[in-house]
Amino acid sequence: MKAGAGLFSALALFLLMGAVFTQRLRPKKPTRRPATTRKPSVPKPAVPAQPEPQEPTDFPPPILGPPSSFADCPRECLCSPNYPDSLNCENRNIRVIPVIPPRTHYLYLQNNYISEVTAEPFVNATDVRWVNLANNRIHRIDKQVFEKIPALLFLYVHRNQLKEVPSGLPASLEQLRLGRNRISKIPAGAFSKMGNLTLLDLYHNQLSDSGLGRNTFKGLNNLMQLNLAHNVLKKMPEGIPSSLIQLFLDKNRIDDIPRDYFKAFTHLAFVRLNYNQLSDKGVPKAVFNISTLLDLQLAHNQLASIPLFNGHLEHLHLNHNSIESINGTLMCPYSLQAELSDHSQVPRLRYLRLDGNHLNPPIPLDVIMCFRHLHSIVI
Repeated sequence: MKAGAGLFSALALFLLMGAVFTQRLRPKKPTRRPATTRKPSVPKPAVPAQPEPQEPTDFPPPILGPPSSFADCPRECLCSPNYPDSLNCENRNIRVIPVIPPRTHYLYLQNNYISEVTAEPFVNATDVRWVNLANNRIHRIDKQVFEKIPALLFLYVHRNQLKEVPSGLPASLEQLRLGRNRISKIPAGAFSKMGNLTLLDLYHNQLSDSGLGRNTFKGLNNLMQLNLAHNVLKKMPEGIPSSLIQLFLDKNRIDDIPRDYFKAFTHLAFVRLNYNQLSDKGVPKAVFNISTLLDLQLAHNQLASIPLFNGHLEHLHLNHNSIESINGTLMCPYSLQAELSDHSQVPRLRYLRLDGNHLNPPIPLDVIMCFRHLHSIVI
């Protein structure tokens, strides 16, 4: 009996050890997938690179207006019954100027994508008086355009890409705005027949001394405002008409003014020479002593002293220079010891700006005693 029990126990122990041994020898499952054979890749045919979109393909489409009561009104424009002589084509994404109706006196084409102006649209527009082409992409204006509109009075072509003043401008023109272009040259005789012109704006171009000839402005006998600011001039322009009232020369490189430069001007009232390179050496002491001058701006230069000026001057800007002291006795257009019974002879200076210099308050008493009309002084 005992022998049978012992045999049974030995058999159970043998089976248990076999199960453990079998469990230890069980192969582990692979943690990585077996490598698979890849199909050879077939090279795709090379696709040529697409070029960057060029103008005018990147322009938005023209905006078409609603049908008009005027049969001759271009779809790209608006024609108001209240203003039958006006053609409003501004802000319409126009690339090409449409045909201008004969009834048009006022033509608005600003803020579009026009690149050139040709004569064809103006064939029947002989009564046009006002053309606004500002803020386009214009780089060329055909000379024949102005032959179609001989009665033009106002031409605005600022903020474009012109490299020179257009040729063939009509003699009737009164205002010409060419600011913010790329003009570096004015053809000889460009203004020779424009005796009616009163305003010429050439602001923010690339005009240098060589781009302005001695006779560039010859014939502009009624010119009142000339804007040559923000160019690259180093000298005062020559041959400026004596009829001028406003002369703007800010943001150039001018460092010298000839002694008698303003002598021939009989109506000059406003002169702006801010942001130049003027110093005492380049400014004759009495060059601005002009009886007609009302407003003189010489800010952001290199002046160390205050130039003499006439008693009729009302506004003087001398801020941001190198002035270290002011002497009312030297500044005053008349002697402080003189008794002025006629109050009309008292200096008319009302506004004086001197901040940005090397000055400290208080204002000298002799300045107050001389300029009795002074309302504001910034120091």
